[in-house]
Amino acid sequence: MSVTSRYKDAWEGFWSEASGKPGEVFWDAEPALTAGLHLAVYEPHVNHPDLTLVDLGCGNGTQTRFLADRFPQVLGVDLSAAAIGLAKQQDKLNEARFQEIDAVDGDAVARLHDDLGDANVYMRGVLHQCDPEDRQTLADSIATLVGERGRGFVVELAEAAGQKLMGLAQSPDGPPPKLQPVFRHGLQPGSVPDADMVEFFRTAGLDVLAKGELPLTTTEYASDGSRVELPSKWLVVGRNG
Repeated sequence: MSVTSRYKDAWEGFWSEASGKPGEVFWDAEPALTAGLHLAVYEPHVNHPDLTLVDLGCGNGTQTRFLADRFPQVLGVDLSAAAIGLAKQQDKLNEARFQEIDAVDGDAVARLHDDLGDANVYMRGVLHQCDPEDRQTLADSIATLVGERGRGFVVELAEAAGQKLMGLAQSPDGPPPKLQPVFRHGLQPGSVPDADMVEFFRTAGLDVLAKGELPLTTTEYASDGSRVELPSKWLVVGRNG
């Protein structure tokens, strides 16, 4: 199974338009406000930091490069060739590796696990962007990658974020500039029910080792000058054996 051509084409179009300028993409906030906060709750559960850390859905690699300063081996993967090209272009110091992979292609994910062995996984805001029929498969892919020793960190928009996004999109002046490309390419964020997020990973055979809530910081600002933040839910998943 793999994603539909429509979905892949939408991401290819989105990333082909991106220039790589810092802060250009709505969710591409600086790592100190994103992956840095996540590591504080993720790292205590990582029993094998020597395993490769896979940044699943890495986009232009902003968070991947940050993670490469903290883990000995980091691989950023994304289904968009344009995103991977941008990530490689911006990785001036060759801090991380990048690879084009469709994370709901079970065969491709199995081959990646064969290459890496068990891995740790970091995934931010990918599940809610998937077509609904692909969400369980994505959770299954994370289960394949972590194997017996790895740990996965997953953070997704909470249900309440959908209402906030709709409010931004329906403002009298239209969607904020950084949201416009998202909607133009048909990448409207879907809502994953909070309870379903846990169930996807349990169905995949993983234990939920920790969970909580954090604000998901964006690069957009409200009319009062404050940074737009969206409520999010996070999980640490793995096998307890």
